[in-house]
Amino acid sequence: MFIQITYLVTGVIMSKKYTILKGTFILTTTGIITRLIGFFYRVYLSQTFGEEGVGLYQLIFPVYALCFSLTAAGIETTISRCVARKAALGKLQEAREFLFTGMSISFLLSCIVTIFLQNNAHMIAVHFIGETRCIPLLTAMSYAFPFAAIHSCICGYYLGLKRTGIPAASQLIEQIARVLSVYLFSLYLLHDQGTLSVTLAVSGLVAGEIFSSLFCAQMFFHTHHLHPVHTSIQTVHRCLSYVGELFRLSIPLTANRILLNLLQSIEAISIPKALITYGSNRSEALSLYGVLTGMALPCILFPSAQTKSISGMLLHTSAELQASQKRETLLLLIKKVFFCCFALGLSCTIGFLLFGRFIGSTLFHSTLAGSLILTLAWICPFLYTNSTLVSILNGLGYTASSFFVNTVGLLLRIASVFFLIPLAGIRGYLWGLLGSQLTITLLCLRELFHLFHRNPSV
Repeated sequence: MFIQITYLVTGVIMSKKYTILKGTFILTTTGIITRLIGFFYRVYLSQTFGEEGVGLYQLIFPVYALCFSLTAAGIETTISRCVARKAALGKLQEAREFLFTGMSISFLLSCIVTIFLQNNAHMIAVHFIGETRCIPLLTAMSYAFPFAAIHSCICGYYLGLKRTGIPAASQLIEQIARVLSVYLFSLYLLHDQGTLSVTLAVSGLVAGEIFSSLFCAQMFFHTHHLHPVHTSIQTVHRCLSYVGELFRLSIPLTANRILLNLLQSIEAISIPKALITYGSNRSEALSLYGVLTGMALPCILFPSAQTKSISGMLLHTSAELQASQKRETLLLLIKKVFFCCFALGLSCTIGFLLFGRFIGSTLFHSTLAGSLILTLAWICPFLYTNSTLVSILNGLGYTASSFFVNTVGLLLRIASVFFLIPLAGIRGYLWGLLGSQLTITLLCLRELFHLFHRNPSV
């Protein structure tokens, strides 16, 4: 199914010399491998730290996503777009200088965030997360951001050049380093002390970013035959001239990311509190949250490696088709993407309905995980389709529309947390999740229908 969808989607583009097959294949293959590693890593975490430990581990990720949005996410996308534009004009030196500018700013911001997190871990854990046991987890996590800045910016540079090999390899290295470090550290600590802390899992996150950033930096300087010190001294005055352009392009993207991640953080942190309101105690609420976000949802999201890779390539491809005024080709591409992703989602729904309980009990040793997988299975057709539809909207320049669509979906999920969980428990949130994904699909289709039927210039 994965390969079939890739060929169906890219076949339309190949005929018009828009060769995204190679990039899509590399990203898809890497995505599948990393998802496989990550999936079994989740199984290992659940068996090593238990459901409550996984819940604590998952509680810090809204903070991680929020900090990453502030320090690197918007800058990475800006680097990718500007590098693609400068490379198309043959200005590769300017592309490299733009990377140095963006990476320097991102690295500086990440260092500030690291210091802030270390000095305010107690305040964030108590007043934002509502769990004092997250203090050492936040402190350990803070060390990941400077390395994540280097990693993401260099990956954005190579994605802008449409050279997906290095970003794909860095993704694999990050995942392997994360898993191996946690496994080896756990073996050592069990042998030496006989006990394990969930902070160990966070150290794996940091290790993954360290190794992936070192790999990206090494590959960049090796492929361009550059010396780090010499290059920085020689180009620093020219890099400063790109600061204004970088901020102008990245600030709107960063603001959107921060707002969306802030809403996601409110959603994630409020789920355990809403479960307590429903009648669960603190331990039960954390365990249920851990099963949902650390076991059931990763299982549901696993097949989306295909659609995620296609989404990344479609952003650039749809922009190219629009610029060249190939309206019919673009429309055909959208139709193929929609039906292929929806078909993938339907097949996954059937698979999860048939084997959901088996996956939960066998892999995670949790009957609750199996039950949640059965309920979540119904969102697959909409979930897998939405990522590609939103990417097409972004590629066509309708970033405000995609932001609106995502915001509406998040607000519906947050509403389900505050109003449905206290009445129906975790099932209420799952109903809200299904409703939000269906709403996003309908809104995306509405925007695209409006675009093609009322705007003949597309």
